Parts: sequence; structure tokens; C-alpha cells
Amino acid sequence: MGAALILLLASCTKFLEEEPTSFITPDSKLTSSKVARAFADGCYQNLSKAVLGGQPSSYGGNTWNLMEYMTGKSGSDLGQTNYTMFQNLSYNSTSFYFDTWWQFLYKGIGACNQAIVSIPKIDGIEDEGKNNMVAEARTLRALYYFYLVRMYGAVPKVTELATDFEELKVPRTPAKAIYDSVIIPDLLIAEKSGLPWRSNGVSMGAIKAILADVYLTYAGAAINGGNEYYAESAKRSLDVINSGAYTLFPNYTDMINPANKNTGEFILQVQYSAAANQNNPLTALTIPNYSGISKYSDEYGSVYPTPEFIASFPAGDKRAKERQFFYSSYPSAKDGKLVTFSHPYLYKWFDVNAVTNTVKSNLNYTLYRYADVLLLYAEASNRAEGAPNARALQSLNAVRARAQLAPFSNTGKDAFEKEVWLQRYFELCFENKMWFDMLRTRKVHNDVTGNWDNFVGHKTVFDATFSEKQLLFPVPKQETDVNPNLLPNNTGF
Repeated sequence: MGAALILLLASCTKFLEEEPTSFITPDSKLTSSKVARAFADGCYQNLSKAVLGGQPSSYGGNTWNLMEYMTGKSGSDLGQTNYTMFQNLSYNSTSFYFDTWWQFLYKGIGACNQAIVSIPKIDGIEDEGKNNMVAEARTLRALYYFYLVRMYGAVPKVTELATDFEELKVPRTPAKAIYDSVIIPDLLIAEKSGLPWRSNGVSMGAIKAILADVYLTYAGAAINGGNEYYAESAKRSLDVINSGAYTLFPNYTDMINPANKNTGEFILQVQYSAAANQNNPLTALTIPNYSGISKYSDEYGSVYPTPEFIASFPAGDKRAKERQFFYSSYPSAKDGKLVTFSHPYLYKWFDVNAVTNTVKSNLNYTLYRYADVLLLYAEASNRAEGAPNARALQSLNAVRARAQLAPFSNTGKDAFEKEVWLQRYFELCFENKMWFDMLRTRKVHNDVTGNWDNFVGHKTVFDATFSEKQLLFPVPKQETDVNPNLLPNNTGF
């Protein structure tokens, strides 16, 4: 697995080097709760590098860009991001982003494997504390693998600690087997832990939300698990709803107020701290290129929405209004005069203090939030029961109400499902959710016609047509070069 081989082998110590701690040395005895906590914390450290990692040799490149470029609903001001390769679907196994995602997902798995093995052996900690920290590690291992199977399909199954490179030169395991032997079992074990419903890391709410997402994905394409798994998904999302631990923020802009991190509807976030010089990169990356509206020396415009996507929002939808999810103008940082852009840009990571003052974004990056879970429940329960129940309608309409849309009342299974899909597009846009929704439903909303096209055959506004090739990303060439057991590559590569 190329660079991932080294990363996995090194994970047991490397994660400690990246975030130095004062209480661990190479000869430390594993007898401290702080040591156990360090192993658990190590599981998180590659999450930001996977989902929001900078792409080497690319100005404005970030792993987050990939899933947004693939949808056909975004553009970029920067040719250095290689966005055109994804718009015209000419990418290959050496293209940007595929290698960075792969490397850091496997590095995260290596840290989780180390924690799962090491924490139970540490003395001086009650079993409940150990079990909860292992539950964090298992949840994150499941999450890393969940990304991998959706992106690459069959991937190497590495759940044991490796002692040499040859042990890691393993063939790919089918995606279904990864779900059945790692992702779902890890989450079910974590679900039995005593973790609280809310925390700044993995919580019971996060476990249930991920499990709801996993089961919904497993039920649909490409695994086609069926109704049993829609029911399991609905059960977990309903647990989150019934917990009472989460509520929708009254205003969309509440989500870009750093004071609200880890509160309200946020269930699982990648943590950033401007005070510790750990800054969310999306604030600068999504400011219009060289617009002069910020104190940042680099304003990238790496990703922005297509006009067709914004036009697809229903009339009156608050999310499409100025400075909600998007913005079309902002005062100049130099003279305060209003700068009007050539098209709308993303406002979802606009940290006002960072933009106008500190150039250090203090926003977290959200992986799961309550609106997502409400829509997961609406979709899964409708599928499981053959029609939307009252709670499903309530969940969908809670999302619509905040957008200032009238309640949806059609109780036909297909009409309700398509409305839920549409609300996921609008509500969760540019949160790296849409591409995965396209893959699991095998449907794409056509922003021009308003129809739901089949995934294979859908033509984007860039005149590119999705084929079977787009269902999975290629295994990066640098990985197959080192480990030929990863071949043959996915369809079309």
C-alpha cells in the first residue's frame, strides 16, 4: 500500500510525535490513564488530514475538494487544484487527492489498531474507562473504513498490528466483507459502551449517527442489503432523535459562530483551535480568489457552487439567500466598499473574525449534525415501512421549516423519498455528503431539468457523462506500484 505501508507501521509511535505529549517517552510503562488517553487521542489525529488534508504540489488543493468536484455541481477559481480533470472526468490513478485520502485513512486505521490492542493492557484504569476509550477507537476505525469502501470498493483489511512490510502487502477484501467483519461489528461493540450522548469527540450520538449512515448505505447500492438494514438505520437515527441531546440551530449562521462548536446540532466535528494555531483551512479556501475582502494573504476560491445548483433551490428557500449558505458580495478589507463577485461563493465556512481580523479560522468541520440524522431517519423509515410515518414527516419538515418552506405532505413512498434526497442536497451541500448520496442511491438530481437521472448516464452541466467508471475511485498508482496485490484496479483504471 505504498506510503500507507510506512504509515501503518509507524502509527504506534508516529501519532505521538505529531502531537507531542510530555508524559510519554519511548520507555514509558503503560500504567497511566494519560497514556491510555494518548492512544485514544491518536485515533483522531489523522481524521483532519484525511477529510481536510492539503494536497502536496497543489496550490489550493485539499482532500475536501474531491467529493465536491465529482458531483458536477461545483467550479473552482484555481487551475492548480486540477478541478478540470474531475469536471471532465479525465482523472486517473495518479490524479490529485486519491493518494492523500488513502494514505491518511490507513494511517488513522493504524493508530486505531494500536489503541484497540494497547488500551486494554494498561493498568490503573477501571474497565469502563478502558472500554469507552476502545469504543472511540473502534468507532473511528469503522469511520475510516467507511470512507474507504465507499471511495475505493474492495480495500485491504488491516486490523492487526503489523511487524514488517510484507504483512501489509495484502490483497483487497470485498467491500461487503469489510462492512460485515469490521465496520458494523466495531460500531455495534462501541454502541454497548458507556460513552455519553455528547462530547467533543466520539459520543454515543456519533456512534448512532455513523451506524445509521452505514446501515442506510449498506441497504442501498452497492451492497443492496435491503429492508432489514433500512430498519436498522432508522432505529439508530431514531435513538439520536429520542435522546433529546441535539437540536437544530435557529439560524444557519449559528453554524459559523465558533462559540457554538460542539453544541446544538453538531454531533461529530473535526476539532480546530485558532488559539493553538490549528486553523480550519476551508475559510481561506472558499473565499473568492483575490477578491480583497479579507485579511488573508491568499484567497483561493478553490470550490464554489455552480449557478445551476443555486438556481435549483425552491423559491423562498432561506438557504439560498444572501449570507446563509452562499454570498455574492462583501465589503473590501481595504476601504469597506462593497465588492460584488462574478458569481456566488460558499458562506458555510465564513469565520467573520478570521476573515476580517485574525486570519485564523476557529471553526470546526462537521462530519455529522442533527439535520443529517433527521433526514437519515426520514429516508430509512420510509423505505423500511413502505411509506412515511408521522415521525418521518416531522423530521423532514423540521429541516424544511428552518429553510422557510411549507410543510411537505405527500405520503407516497417515492415522492417522499425524492423530497428527502432533495433536502439532503440542499441542506448538506458542500459538506462532502452529496457524492456519497449519489453513489448509494444511484440517482442524481438534474439541476437543469429538475428530474432524478440515473447515475450512470447522467450528464453534468460541464457536458461530462457519468459511467460505471465513476462508481469507484482508482486505487492510487503509488500504492499499486508497491503492492501489486492491489491489482487489478477498479473499472476503467
